[in-house]
Amino acid sequence: MKGWLLALALLWQLSGFAQQQHTFAYSDEHFLLDGKPFQMISGEIHYPRVPREAWRHRIQMAKAMGLNTIGTYVFWNVHEPQEGQYDFKGNHDIAEFVKIAKEEGMWVILRPSPYVCAEWEFGGYPYWLQNQPGLKVRSTEPKYLAAYRRYINQVGKQLSPYLVNHGGNVLMVQVENEYGSYGSDKEYLRINEQMFRQAGFDCLLYTCDPAKDVEAGYLPGFLPAVNGLDKPERVKSLVRKYHNGKGPFYVAEWYPAWFDWWGEKHHTSPADVYAEKLDTLLANGLSVNMYMFHGGTTRAYMNGANCYDTSFYEPQTSSYDYDAPLDEAGNATPKFMQFREVIAKHLQPGQTLTAVPAAKPATALPDIKFTQSASLFSMLPAMRTAQRPQTFEALKQPYGFVLYRTKVQGGKSGLLSVKELRDYGLVFVNGKRVGVLDRRLKLDSLELTLPAGTVQLDILVENLGRINYGPNLLKNNKGIVGKVTFGGRELTGWQMAPLPFEQAPANIPDKPAEGAPSIKRGVFNVDAPADTYLDMSSWGKGCVWINGHHLGRYWEIGPQQTIYVPVEWLKKGANEVVVLELLKPEQDVLRSRSTPVLDVLTERR
Repeated sequence: MKGWLLALALLWQLSGFAQQQHTFAYSDEHFLLDGKPFQMISGEIHYPRVPREAWRHRIQMAKAMGLNTIGTYVFWNVHEPQEGQYDFKGNHDIAEFVKIAKEEGMWVILRPSPYVCAEWEFGGYPYWLQNQPGLKVRSTEPKYLAAYRRYINQVGKQLSPYLVNHGGNVLMVQVENEYGSYGSDKEYLRINEQMFRQAGFDCLLYTCDPAKDVEAGYLPGFLPAVNGLDKPERVKSLVRKYHNGKGPFYVAEWYPAWFDWWGEKHHTSPADVYAEKLDTLLANGLSVNMYMFHGGTTRAYMNGANCYDTSFYEPQTSSYDYDAPLDEAGNATPKFMQFREVIAKHLQPGQTLTAVPAAKPATALPDIKFTQSASLFSMLPAMRTAQRPQTFEALKQPYGFVLYRTKVQGGKSGLLSVKELRDYGLVFVNGKRVGVLDRRLKLDSLELTLPAGTVQLDILVENLGRINYGPNLLKNNKGIVGKVTFGGRELTGWQMAPLPFEQAPANIPDKPAEGAPSIKRGVFNVDAPADTYLDMSSWGKGCVWINGHHLGRYWEIGPQQTIYVPVEWLKKGANEVVVLELLKPEQDVLRSRSTPVLDVLTERR
């Protein structure tokens, strides 16, 4: 009986510790945690970009570098992929991510506004918003606010129990996201605040904007955090200007590195230069959230794209390595070690850093041979018909590919023109590839000579990622958005095959076809699972699944030439790989490496 009572008492104590109430506020100069000055040293990690099984490891690595806080966005389009269908399971279990951070003794800064930017598809907005006529994101338009309200209420149910004032570890919650770079409607921001409060976020709220946009984006009464600035006096001056002459002072996005997009060099930044900048910020008492501490991988089709004006379009790579302190696989980099040395100088008396975990093992697998290969054209679903091409949105398809097909009278030459192609198209005449269309390069037309008779014209279109930043957020329909002409005459009478490929094809017939996009399946054995990198440098363009997990895209133009395979998604014994290859269907061997290749360009503009 005594043992039972002792266990009960221990359980009660642990429960009390888990629900221990904390206070988080600010004075004129500092954040105050339980009434004492607290300097946030935070790093951004995005839960969908890291396998759920690895969340704890990445958070432990953050703690080992000296961070005391984790920052993360919350991504609307992963949590409500179709209107009214909510998903907070598996890799989308944001509450579990926050809970693990708490178990590891880490605080959290939460950024749950519907717009995240983040080099993420549509900046986090779900594609289906575009199917509601008149809806205007980031505005007071009623349809948008209604959808936003329903969503944020669902997020509040998941996360409000984890607020610091409810016994949790979420210190602050961000309202909107760099809104000043987009608009300046204070009524819209105030509606944001009201919806957050109604959703249960009864904690400290703040805004964040780049230095030049703070005035447009801050909300009176809120702490205005500053992004992208590492000059302490400039940060303090800006915050005081809009916060009644007071602090505290928070750089909500401090960039020690940058992201990549297809066809452009890999971005890196010198560790020693940014270690010095971090030292300056911390020495001057500023709180910092480094974007990113760990980028991870933007898997499936969730990468966004840059498009500040109509003159260019830049879809981002699947690797979100970011040259961050923690690399794509979660290992410490030289930047990590230099930042750790800086942070160690600014610890409070009695504080020590945890040991840095050893690098995870990585291996090169034996060459993988494919046992099945099928032409994409042999696996088409039922076609839909319309006079003119329908967009992805009209087909209620978020991502992936659509095959557009029509008949043309041949025996003549002319210019095939596809206005508003979004974003990449392969053109086939009677099943043979005759050219490529590419929005990035402004290639929207092609000279064709058609054989005699009735010709089957196919255009396989890939959504390369919706725009995530800038004034073109409302121009994000995908597929063939305008009309198609040949020889100056509009082509009508279209069939369309939706090919979302959210999951790897389950049944692959052995029906290869020369020159046609192919789907290949292979099985390989692993004796001791470890991280590995698929070497796609000899392949063309496509995407890969391992054991049902969509690893992301590859493209021979670079700079990313490998695809990261996390150990958590491999198993001892037999493993399955499926590749969708668009350009080089003759490839039949898949090789791997123990190290990534993220900096090789092959495209010459």
